[in-house]
Amino acid sequence: MTLKMQWKVPSGLQPRAQDFGFDIDRTLSSVVGIHSIIPNDAFTAETLGTERAGNGVLIDRGLVLTIGYLITEAQTTWLHLGDGRVVEGYPLGFDQVTGFGLVQALGSIDLDPLSIGVSGKTKAGDRVIVGGMGGRSGAVAGEVVAKREFAGYWEYLLDEAIFTAPSHPNWGGTALISDRGDLLGIGSLQLETDQAGAAKHLNMIVPIDLLRPVLDDLRKFGRVNKPARPWLGMFASEIDGDVVAIGFASNGPAMRGKLQVGDTIVAVNDKRIEGHADFYRRVWALGAAGVAVPLTVRRERHEIEVVLASADRADFLKRPQVH
Repeated sequence: MTLKMQWKVPSGLQPRAQDFGFDIDRTLSSVVGIHSIIPNDAFTAETLGTERAGNGVLIDRGLVLTIGYLITEAQTTWLHLGDGRVVEGYPLGFDQVTGFGLVQALGSIDLDPLSIGVSGKTKAGDRVIVGGMGGRSGAVAGEVVAKREFAGYWEYLLDEAIFTAPSHPNWGGTALISDRGDLLGIGSLQLETDQAGAAKHLNMIVPIDLLRPVLDDLRKFGRVNKPARPWLGMFASEIDGDVVAIGFASNGPAMRGKLQVGDTIVAVNDKRIEGHADFYRRVWALGAAGVAVPLTVRRERHEIEVVLASADRADFLKRPQVH
């Protein structure tokens, strides 16, 4: 099986050896390509597709760290090395809180793992590399432009995400590498911001400090060994300060609870919410997955009360299989 290298970073954005105090080529060789095939009837097939491609980074012998959406419900996963070799992989696990995913190589990968750094020490202005599959031609030399809270529409929240620019064109699972050659995070998204009337694309990076508390559980159990957060199956966006339902997961709690697109979430358990992140935190504070979630919803200028029976999102997903 081959995976065509679809993204080549313009030469002017590629890292130069003289700008960094480590062996760039050797470090970037630890970044691999990931190609996953997902069954047509998988829960995430409609939203994330049945064929997913991105990147991952070797952090231990045969152990590859990536972003979880690339391997969620994967039936088959392949790891593509920079020299053209392909090794089958097994999706060990996916942490829904951080977004990290782990893949275990089922064959030999004779590359040096990338050392794990400390993302908490990074600051705006730090020089970094965002590395994808393909060595220097798949890497962007950039800088950290911000560290701030990030709320995703799919019930996801980071207290402090890392944002970098210029944006990597194939951002999923990229390795954020410090100017010392350490791993600082894993690429998740590309976002657009408007600065002084000019659109600018950024990469949102999941900080590597979030990996240490969950790594052992992901390796042993495939998920973090503690009660799951309540999941509503609602896609929500913050519009002019209001949290608005923009879609629903098929047969999830919100759809079963008869919420409608356009509903505005006003309160959780009779407590008024103040934005996207506050909404998530108030839902999660109610207890573990399965807890009842009382919502006050504004619909067509009227406020109504709705109680959703939350769920564990993992119960809707297919488990990986070893072939």
